[in-house]
Amino acid sequence: MSNNNQQKNLQSQPHLGLVCITTSKQVRYRTITRKRLLQMTLEEQAERLHALYTENLARLNLAIDFCLDNAINLYRMTSGLFPFADTEMGAEILTEFTDELQTTGNRATENKLRLVLHPDQFVVLSSDRPQVIENSIKILAMHARIMDLLAQPKSPWALLNIHGGKSDRAEKLIATIRALPDNIRSRLTLENDEYAYSSEDILAVCREAKIPMVFDAHHHIVNQKLDSYDHESVAEMLAAARTTWANPEHQLVHISNGKEAFGDQRHSDLITNMPSSYKNAPWIEVEAKLKEEAIFKLREEWLPKLSNRELVTA
Repeated sequence: MSNNNQQKNLQSQPHLGLVCITTSKQVRYRTITRKRLLQMTLEEQAERLHALYTENLARLNLAIDFCLDNAINLYRMTSGLFPFADTEMGAEILTEFTDELQTTGNRATENKLRLVLHPDQFVVLSSDRPQVIENSIKILAMHARIMDLLAQPKSPWALLNIHGGKSDRAEKLIATIRALPDNIRSRLTLENDEYAYSSEDILAVCREAKIPMVFDAHHHIVNQKLDSYDHESVAEMLAAARTTWANPEHQLVHISNGKEAFGDQRHSDLITNMPSSYKNAPWIEVEAKLKEEAIFKLREEWLPKLSNRELVTA
């Protein structure tokens, strides 16, 4: 095989993404509880939030440094990056960081580092309770604003990924998504889960709502009670999810392994079992307890095997 073809194989390998923090202390963030914040005067609250935002923005830049230093091209930012930025006070304080946030986001873009966000489990767009949906949209609006301030595109490249929420509410979920503001809807993705929304369920919602699907192989095997990532349905759902992405090369998937057993929903420290079909996944978030160590292990063990396999069959 020519050097050009070998280089093409290396470039086509999946990008492995870091989730929020590192096992080491290099990437960490600060926060504050609502109870503690409310014990302060309004002036003290503003001072504390400003200090928190200053510190966490600096730490986001350190996270970007870590990713660039370690050739990691995908970083999932923490949903708690700017605590209480969904409040009037927090939103006003965040505005003070407009220039710094744009500089940070531009640095990521210039270095081809993909930034994504996963809002917390309180975001439920399929709830029967209007106030829950209203609060969920408020949280999503905060995250979309952060993406805007970071000068990230209004597209699934800078995705906001959530689960389907309350089961058997597909029509409610689709209707809510369709009514979302553009800076949220244009970035929104949905992920299959272990119990409420199977891969086929969430695929149908994504197709109807016209948003991308983030496929999670481990959630799939737990939901379907399978005993292998190489069950034919894993490759089938990966391929089906890919059709929901306007740009298939931006498709993002998740991988985790069970902690105590194959079907354990709790995440293991490292990834020792990868779906063979994931060789076709361009972007993979590594959801393992040991974070960057899991990424480095996959680079040492899985990617070389994948590259060798491609070289043999090319």
